[in-house]
Amino acid sequence: MDKRYEVYALADRHFYETPDRISAGEAGAAGRAPGYETARRAVPDGWDAARIGDWLTLTPLGPDGRPAPGPSQGWKIHASATRENADRIAAIVWDYCVPRRISFKFVPAPHLLHLRNTKYAARDTSGKFVTIYPADEEQLHEVLRELGKLLEGFEGPYILTDLRWYEGPLYVRYGAFARTFVVDERGSLVPAVRNGEGTLVPDRREPSFQVPDWVTLPDFLAPHLEARNTTTVGELPYRIEKALHFSNGGGVYTGTDTRDGRKVVLKEGRPHAGLAADGADAIARLEREKDALERVAGTGVVPEVRDWFTLGDHRFLVMDFLEGRPLNSFFAERHPLLGPDPDPKAVADYTAWAVRIHGAVERAVAAVHARGIVFNDLHVFNIMVGPDEESVSLLDFEAAAPVEENGRQVVAHPGFFAPPDRKGVDVDRYALACLRIALFLPVTTLFVVDRGKAAHLAEVILRQFPDVPKEFLDEAVAEITRDIAPQAPASAGTSLAAPTFVEPGDWPHSRDSMVKAILASATPERTDRLFPGDITQFNDGGGLGLAHGAAGVLYTLEAIGAERYEEGERWLLERTAPPPTGTPLGLYDGLAGVAHVLDRLGHRQRALDLVGRILAERWQNLSADLHGGLAGLGLVLGELADTTGESELRDRATEAADVLVRRLTQPLPDSPRKRRAGLLRGWTGPALFLLRQYERTGEPLLLRAAEVALRRDLECCVTHPGGSLEVDEGWRTLPYLGEGSAGIGMVLDDFLAHGADTEGEFERARAGILTAATSRFYVQPGLFQGRAGMILHLARTDTPGAGRERLAEQIDGLGWLAMDYQGQLAFPGHQMMRLSMDLGTGTAGCLLALGAAQEVQAVQAAQEVQAVQEVQAVQEVRGSRQDPAAPGAPTTAHLPFLPPLGRPPIRGSAT
Repeated sequence: MDKRYEVYALADRHFYETPDRISAGEAGAAGRAPGYETARRAVPDGWDAARIGDWLTLTPLGPDGRPAPGPSQGWKIHASATRENADRIAAIVWDYCVPRRISFKFVPAPHLLHLRNTKYAARDTSGKFVTIYPADEEQLHEVLRELGKLLEGFEGPYILTDLRWYEGPLYVRYGAFARTFVVDERGSLVPAVRNGEGTLVPDRREPSFQVPDWVTLPDFLAPHLEARNTTTVGELPYRIEKALHFSNGGGVYTGTDTRDGRKVVLKEGRPHAGLAADGADAIARLEREKDALERVAGTGVVPEVRDWFTLGDHRFLVMDFLEGRPLNSFFAERHPLLGPDPDPKAVADYTAWAVRIHGAVERAVAAVHARGIVFNDLHVFNIMVGPDEESVSLLDFEAAAPVEENGRQVVAHPGFFAPPDRKGVDVDRYALACLRIALFLPVTTLFVVDRGKAAHLAEVILRQFPDVPKEFLDEAVAEITRDIAPQAPASAGTSLAAPTFVEPGDWPHSRDSMVKAILASATPERTDRLFPGDITQFNDGGGLGLAHGAAGVLYTLEAIGAERYEEGERWLLERTAPPPTGTPLGLYDGLAGVAHVLDRLGHRQRALDLVGRILAERWQNLSADLHGGLAGLGLVLGELADTTGESELRDRATEAADVLVRRLTQPLPDSPRKRRAGLLRGWTGPALFLLRQYERTGEPLLLRAAEVALRRDLECCVTHPGGSLEVDEGWRTLPYLGEGSAGIGMVLDDFLAHGADTEGEFERARAGILTAATSRFYVQPGLFQGRAGMILHLARTDTPGAGRERLAEQIDGLGWLAMDYQGQLAFPGHQMMRLSMDLGTGTAGCLLALGAAQEVQAVQAAQEVQAVQEVQAVQEVRGSRQDPAAPGAPTTAHLPFLPPLGRPPIRGSAT
């Protein structure tokens, strides 16, 4: 679970949104949450104030009315703050910096500061409330001395990236002042500073203080670095052996008690950090956990407390180590729907086990309640299943509270997050109800969008797990939805709740409904994004790109034949004249993909302008991959060279191919698990580009290089006992289109069209990938990391066994996760806490996959019956252009540079 998504789910009930857009008062109210009094001050004469993300920046102006020149990098000062003292610290910094004309910025509202310090906030930005930009080291020392005196006695969370100045809230770090970017060693565009030779290098922001190699630590900071290094764990009676987990509140470690050799868990709490919804910091939450565990000691369902101590200013709770594994880890091993054709006995056995486990969890929770404690954070990661795989214990009591308090949740997993009306023991009852659903379909994060979805999921469970007692689900749905509307009892033949939207397989009605949902979500009045999508779109340039931005949605609408969204095209043209500073350069993350889409939509000159910007950068240093690297850029360059005839573009495409061929000769990490594989991030993307270049030039070297690239990714795959071939990342295996085996399969299909599999290795791999792409269950619906990607692969592949029935099964399964948006069909995005309209994670990607599938199915049906009326039906299904294509003509619903097998990309279709 990526905890960043929880923060982006706070400001809007339907879509991921930046937290600075949290509204004042009730959700949807106009305006923003009230800020600090200091943030509402009038801008001083001769100063400029700007809101940039969750910062309010103040910059002195020069005589010409422009920002006064200053250093682009150097030693910067940060001030941390607590909820109680933040406004006072902001006022002191303002009053100090303005008369001295020192640039500074601060977080302007309490809720934004709170979000920076929550348990799962980013550790590299945690605690940073104010940033001050001294002109040089002399001013740095002066500000630290003078402002440090003014802020003496103020508290704040420790800033992990920085060096602390005495015992106050000031910290220092060397880094960039101005927004400058460079391509790093992984090929990504990242913030940069200049090294001692004047070369741009990445501005490292790890959660530990580091001095760049070319920078000398000022003498006045040396004592503070020495003080930082004095606190160690050497004198503790515990030998820390492994870090299990890190959060903004501290770490969780396993170790050994050196006095008796027993295994223990040490849990750390940092002061003023790791805040819960009620403002309690990590230490307060750790104290809650200690008190709760002591009250339920001896029940046999919780770890026993062994010690409680302070080291530095951090608090530690020591508990017995419990043998076993968390409940979530059993899904990959036991869940019977993780294959194409579940064995009925395996389904029945799993059903019986899941019901028994739920009963054991209910009894454990009841034992806790009997001691007067509400657990308040029950979910599959906090349930430890013993080595016997039947007994359970409960972990992580930092949100626990006495029953008599009858309070609301303050910390929760999104898939088990109780609605506001649930208090006290009702919070645990709600989580137990969610667990009944999650044991069979672990997608209960959908309930934070719509709890009514529980009825639909229960209906799906009854179809897939016929031995589940209907009362088991009746009671769960009733508890989850009890304040929404009465529900009909569940039975094998009774529908709990029919979706109010059209089913995904009901084409072209589903197409029309998804298009309406996408257009209804558009916000052309905004400058940061046009369509709501993944949280990635809020990074530099993300609102523009193919994977998560406007370009991807506009591409999809054109590809499936919807009416042109001209207002959206104008938005994209305006936002690329010029594009925002720091916009990535690649196909799926940046300018290359935008250029491809704009050219496809007929805006060729803008596309060429954007490519010119890319070629002015050090593009040869980009990573090799398709997502943001040379492979994606090379594909765009080659395509534009074909359509424009410009030799410069053709030469640059050739150069990109040459660079990739050279990189294929370089050594790889010893373990395949140390490198990424798949279409977007692995060597499959370069293989695709090299294949396309081979098709242009006929150069055998390119075909051989593509084969080498594909073998590199296949080395990263593992075959499961059921025959499924998936990318092995060490801690999980992935079958998906973007970063899994299905994407490799798509390019294997293209490679085999050239007949170069002498030993049958690629054919065997394709068969394993087909198995991976036909499982009964996938957690998410999206194109790159979910079921829609499987639909697209099955619609395109000619692997034996990929028939219409398999495709129909996947389309039906996509409907399990369908949601309603303004009465239209939509899909949740990554992590499934909010809807998404983008190509990579959301509705547009599902639309593209269904478009490809329906065209293929219609063509197959027409060819089977060979009847005129079926040919007409195909034309109606396409229903998108004035000159619908006959069966066998090229389809348009495909990913860029991956048209249906044996068919060239459609060029200039929108010109």
